[in-house]
Amino acid sequence: MRLRTMLLAAAGVGGLLACAAQAGAQDLGHSVSEVVITASPLAGDPDRFATIVEQVSRDQVLSNGGASLADALRNVPGVAGTGFAAGASRPVIRGMDAQRVKLAENGLSSSDVSDVGPDHGVPIDPLAAQQIEVVRGAATLRYGSQAIGGVVNVINNRIPLKPIDGIEGETTAAYSTGAATGEGTISLDAGQGPFAVHLDGFGRRASDYKTPDGVQPNSFFRGNGYSGGASYFFGDDSRVGASGTHYEARYGIPSDDTFIRMKQDKGAFGGSFKFGDGVLQRVNVDAGYADYTHSEIDPESNEVLSTFNNKEWDGRMEALFGATGPLSASALGVQFQDRKFSALGEGADYLLPTHTQSAAAFAFVEAPVGALQFQGAARVEHIKIDGTPASGVETSRDYTPFSVSAGFTYDASDALRLGLTAASAARAPAQTELFARGPHDGPATFETGDPELKIERANSLEATARYKLGSEGRIEASVWGAHFDNYIYGALSGRMCDEDGVCEAGGAGELKELNYGQRDANFWGVEAKAFFPLTSVAGGNLSGQVLGDYVRAKFTGGGDVPRIQPGRFGGGLDWANDRVDASFLVLAVSSQDHVGVADLATDGYTSIDAQVRWRPFKAKPGIELLLVGHNLADETIRNATALNKDSVIMPGRDVRLVLSAKF
Repeated sequence: MRLRTMLLAAAGVGGLLACAAQAGAQDLGHSVSEVVITASPLAGDPDRFATIVEQVSRDQVLSNGGASLADALRNVPGVAGTGFAAGASRPVIRGMDAQRVKLAENGLSSSDVSDVGPDHGVPIDPLAAQQIEVVRGAATLRYGSQAIGGVVNVINNRIPLKPIDGIEGETTAAYSTGAATGEGTISLDAGQGPFAVHLDGFGRRASDYKTPDGVQPNSFFRGNGYSGGASYFFGDDSRVGASGTHYEARYGIPSDDTFIRMKQDKGAFGGSFKFGDGVLQRVNVDAGYADYTHSEIDPESNEVLSTFNNKEWDGRMEALFGATGPLSASALGVQFQDRKFSALGEGADYLLPTHTQSAAAFAFVEAPVGALQFQGAARVEHIKIDGTPASGVETSRDYTPFSVSAGFTYDASDALRLGLTAASAARAPAQTELFARGPHDGPATFETGDPELKIERANSLEATARYKLGSEGRIEASVWGAHFDNYIYGALSGRMCDEDGVCEAGGAGELKELNYGQRDANFWGVEAKAFFPLTSVAGGNLSGQVLGDYVRAKFTGGGDVPRIQPGRFGGGLDWANDRVDASFLVLAVSSQDHVGVADLATDGYTSIDAQVRWRPFKAKPGIELLLVGHNLADETIRNATALNKDSVIMPGRDVRLVLSAKF
């Protein structure tokens, strides 16, 4: 029996077992933790940070559906997705993606090649997440120069973080109409005394999805994965643990006729050592190794056209200190990464093997300054990248980017907290930007890197406001701006190329010419969301919600930065009682007319989503039935951030049914 079939069956059986569980079993309704893990080594109340950190809960992940992290983050202000394929939609944060958005699992690199091409997926399925955190702005310094735009960190319990007494878990089964998608998950945590173990698995099978204009060809997705981990707890709140994870997927490229077969095997270690309540209080150590490969395959001949491999080490150590002099808390850390990339077959025509090594040191500090709370961070790293550009001469480049940030928060009242952050963050060019040298059939581009690229620097300022409306209501808003010196981007020239690199305007070639270069640029934007109680009606509480964001990006001297997400604004209502939650959200998404050279404008549309969550058994609130509708108006949507938007329409109306049982 194939793994996905086993998981779907296990999910259904698990649901029945949960129904039969004793009424006195522990309720695992798991709300989102009030502790932010990603933004700082100094974890704590998220409201103390000058920047706003978004937390997406397990319930939200199940509601949003989809095979990619971008799908899971669909309603986070400031976040969009590349939308290239059902199996390859990377998050876009504030108009920045690929080499500027760091994807991580429990703080360690996703270790894939999704930054090399938009047709390459991320081997972290949202179904594996217990929580997803999104960090924007200055707090990204913890993760390095490739996180200058933001960090998306998938958090799960694959290495157990706390002792467990007994057995607890979750199982889900779901079906979606838009692509006849069936999926299931099972997760188990067990422990006794100082030992805890974790097991999980998932499976998903989706056909080509439907659009208002018919079925989008070659948009299918198949995926499954499993993981196991264990921890040992000792002393006064110390632990060591490890995990192993396997992921594999097969998905089509809707703007092409090829499909991708991907797999990754990953091992991780995590340790946290408590040293008491003196100056040095704790040392955290995390490390991982991943072996990733994917093949791009011709479906008619089943011939492997290209193979991309990535072998990567990632490790960090952080020392946490208590109050010292004027500082209320501080942390020092180091991080090391080693990445070996190679491509075979036609992929070698695009990018020859590269080797990227980096070593970094960083510091975080917090301190009261009168009525203000101060947070500061600094990071210096050394990066060495070896590769072969279009000249055919092996080249080695060294960079030492240095980044620093300073943020202040001020409690204007018991309900209102204001924040202001200034940062200067630097990014070293990535392997594709330096060494791309030929045809890339997935996105249908002929790309040429520039081995002489300089360090990119973003000088930014961000103001935030958080306002509490009673015990449950909340308003959060950000206004930000960034000036980039030597902004690196892939510029379409408007010319068409053949496989040999013969490019001309109006040419017969099928590849768009894309050249990497640098220009100064200015970005600015706003983000806001609000949730506010309204009244009690029909035995439940009625609340309202508002959501909006906007990004504008222009080059100094004129011209628009290409592939920037459009603005959106809207809202909806939520109604909830002890047994039922119901909500809808209507978002007006604007057209995108500010496009780069040779890019197409996209039309605006209205997104309508709705959901009903039902807990049928009062004594067993961990059992839920969820009905969700996406794009209920069946709007025709083209993704402004996608390179293939001229030939690919995003999914139309989709209705999703989810059974979830926690026991």
